[in-house]
Amino acid sequence: MNWKGILTTVLISAATAVASVGLYSKFEQRNNYVWKDSQGKVPVNYAGFFNKDGSPAEPVDFETAANTAIPAVVHIKTITNPRQVSNNLPRQQRNPFAELFGLGDDDPFGDMFRQRNIPGQQASGSGVIISEDGYIVTNNHVIDGADEVNVTLSNKKQLKAKVVGSDPSTDIAVLKIEGHGYPYLLYGNSDDVHIGQWVLAVGYPFTLETTVTAGIVSAKSRALGINSRKAANTAIESFIQTDAAVNPGNSGGALINPKGELIGINSAIASPTGSFAGYSFAIPVNIAKKVVNDIIAYGSVQRGYLGIEYPNEQQLDELTPEQRKQQGLRDDVDGVFISAVTKGGAAEAAGLQKGDVITKINGSTISGGADLQGLIARYKPGEKITITFKRDGGEHRVDATLKNKIGTEDITVSTVLDKLGAQLTTLDEKKAKQLGVKGGVVVSGISRGIISDQTMMKNNFVILRVDGKDIVNTDQLKAALAGKSSVNIEGIYPGFEGVYQYGLNDLNGAGSSQGGDDDGQ
Repeated sequence: MNWKGILTTVLISAATAVASVGLYSKFEQRNNYVWKDSQGKVPVNYAGFFNKDGSPAEPVDFETAANTAIPAVVHIKTITNPRQVSNNLPRQQRNPFAELFGLGDDDPFGDMFRQRNIPGQQASGSGVIISEDGYIVTNNHVIDGADEVNVTLSNKKQLKAKVVGSDPSTDIAVLKIEGHGYPYLLYGNSDDVHIGQWVLAVGYPFTLETTVTAGIVSAKSRALGINSRKAANTAIESFIQTDAAVNPGNSGGALINPKGELIGINSAIASPTGSFAGYSFAIPVNIAKKVVNDIIAYGSVQRGYLGIEYPNEQQLDELTPEQRKQQGLRDDVDGVFISAVTKGGAAEAAGLQKGDVITKINGSTISGGADLQGLIARYKPGEKITITFKRDGGEHRVDATLKNKIGTEDITVSTVLDKLGAQLTTLDEKKAKQLGVKGGVVVSGISRGIISDQTMMKNNFVILRVDGKDIVNTDQLKAALAGKSSVNIEGIYPGFEGVYQYGLNDLNGAGSSQGGDDDGQ
């Protein structure tokens, strides 16, 4: 055995190891995670993990927050029964060519002239218990159209839930389970949420058991246009964007901060595949809790109108260079440019004018339309807000008292019109003349309610008569339905010939409490 060779190899290895340790030590000294200048100070703009005083930040511990949230987040499973819908059209009013030409669902005539069988469905999502007596907040789209809603707690106990009400404009719904002593989450303050802070998403993705994922807040006040699918032009969106993994089934679940406080309701993802691709969106809790409180107290959302219009409402773009120049605004000043003021609205009463730029509401900075929507949506009719705005290069402040959708400062309760599950607006005079009618009520934003459950009515249907009586505005429609258990509605679809008839039943039943018939402006 060559002991000399072995000894030489060992000595070389040892020397190499010592040299490696020495070099690594020097490398670490030169490449410390904390970069310092020649005086040994950390630059004030250094992007490292430090407290405000410059001391190293402690690692964030999610265990307490996760253990707080898991018992209060529930699994929601819904059942929609199979059903038949019929439009009750007299035979002479039916289109004999509908089946021949295979007109589809996008056409008001498609499948409209015979009974249609709709198969049953099952779906699932998540929800958050917000009170010890069993109130639960979730997304409207989780329970929309369901005949039965079941809740499974984190301890596997299963309970039936009642739909208290819903608001398609914000995609919020409220459920109730019987009993007391339930674990629940405390509301946080979504105004205190900052870009870059840690958040946790808690829910039941893909029907898995409770799942917790972590991420950071990527952006605030996002508007995606997704709520407009159910609420047409009345959608309110001011999402918190995160990169916490959220997948189908997480909808309605909790977004919490490291303290375990509820700061948002997970609602949507942006993905080309339908599964998580890096972007998820949550409804800020400051919006959600106001909607929840209104539904519980009044049966529908009491949302205030400011009474203004502004450009680019769907994209909610920043101020244009022309608008900035008009008001003498610097490039670092944001706001909402008023393109029109509603006659008789809160803004007009407060003295706001076309061309003004709103920069703050109650001291909170407005960066665009989504911010404005999110802030106004927190207030009820009759409540006052302080508006900071720019005009002719100067800054001004004024108080405004918000109004409801009919132009008063009163609180309204849920009515038979809310149970229909659609947005109903009076046909304007110009359009009525074009259609050759005295007036009518336009149906849009059809969602969960009597119309969707009992008929195949499409958006843009114009109601002209109820039980043979002419209807020219929403007040007359409300009066015609009051006290009735069933009615026949007649109307037209602009651009199509013929008068179409729908039968509505169970108008005095529990129905579906709908809110959000306005855009919060």
